[in-house]
Amino acid sequence: MINDIQKDAESRMKKSLDALHANFNKIRTGRAHSSILDSVTVDYYGSQVPLNQVASVNVEDARTLSVVPWEQNLVPKIEKAIMTSDLGLNPASAGNVIRVPMPMLTEETRKGYIKQARAEAENARVAVRNVRRDANNDIKALLKEKEISEDEQHRGEEAIQKLTDKYIAEIDKQLEVKEHDLMQV
Repeated sequence: MINDIQKDAESRMKKSLDALHANFNKIRTGRAHSSILDSVTVDYYGSQVPLNQVASVNVEDARTLSVVPWEQNLVPKIEKAIMTSDLGLNPASAGNVIRVPMPMLTEETRKGYIKQARAEAENARVAVRNVRRDANNDIKALLKEKEISEDEQHRGEEAIQKLTDKYIAEIDKQLEVKEHDLMQV
């Protein structure tokens, strides 16, 4: 039973780490990469559809993305969706190709993005700790129902703590990489 609780806790902690990775991808660094536009949705025949389902997004050079819609009539809608997103990008269309230049980051915007990255990392740490709390509560409930011994409870809680430490260290490592990436000029 404790193994099931550990496996569940580990899978939930991994999901928190994956969510952090996805959130870090939304924070732009100044270099172009196609995952920056993953959060953009486009009005496609009355429903909101992710941009990568109605167009191909490619990295043209280190500072420019090119978006090629699969239907010509989507060009203005995609342009508007990118402009109204909270990414601060200004696309320019040339025919059926939309170019999205990445503006240079100022020191002030870099610091703002670092604050945002730190907040995302802290949210991930809190999520991991919440998983630890839930798992420990499940283990205590098993002890209360006398399905496990106190020794098994302590071993289970130690294993959950080791998992927590491992995932929090991974979160800190990802944050360090993101901060380094943001501070590069």
